[in-house]
Amino acid sequence: MSGPPPTTTGRTMTSRGRWRDQLVTVIWLVLVWNLLWGEFTWGNVLGGTLVALVVLLFFPLPRVTFDGRIRPVAVLRFAGRFLVELVTASCQVAFVAVRPGAPPRSAILAVPLRVGSDLNLALTAEALSLVPGTLIVEAVRDTGTLYVHVLDVRDTVDVERARRDVLALERRIIRATGSAAELRLVNAPGPFSDPPASDPPASGPSPDGPASGAPPTTRTDEGASE
Repeated sequence: MSGPPPTTTGRTMTSRGRWRDQLVTVIWLVLVWNLLWGEFTWGNVLGGTLVALVVLLFFPLPRVTFDGRIRPVAVLRFAGRFLVELVTASCQVAFVAVRPGAPPRSAILAVPLRVGSDLNLALTAEALSLVPGTLIVEAVRDTGTLYVHVLDVRDTVDVERARRDVLALERRIIRATGSAAELRLVNAPGPFSDPPASDPPASGPSPDGPASGAPPTTRTDEGASE
């Protein structure tokens, strides 16, 4: 790769925007605090607010500003497709666990995302971690790259399919919550784009291979399992 994927935040963070982001963070931290206690009481709300303020003061979180737009139809499509993938992946992992023969092989592959925002990196990584058979090994913020551990990889076709599945998941997330600029990034042709859906994955070099400057990095491990 020649560099990180482009970010899409073009606006200047104003004082009002910073206060809004801090307020949203406090609300989420208070919510988590009450969930950890198992009940919502005025004491827990006040205690959670105090803890949230101390956390933000002494351990400031990186600013992740939401510049996108929530699209209800795309969100429903994402949720439906994600549930199908969860069931399918669970069945596949169960089959691999009871399948006779040699232990399954796994691979660790580097997938550069096309949208370089921290929010997209976090959402894609969290969604992938929920799917059985996949695990995030590392997320490199500077380059927008996810290192994904994939179960039951037998050849380069499986590696290419897994890489395209990650990019497809990113595209669905951006379609559901991304900005217009982010949508152009995931839909435009280029080093970070997906091939047409009608093209089957090839066992040879991918369109994003050495010629485009973004070769996928893979490592296979014999007998690893999730």
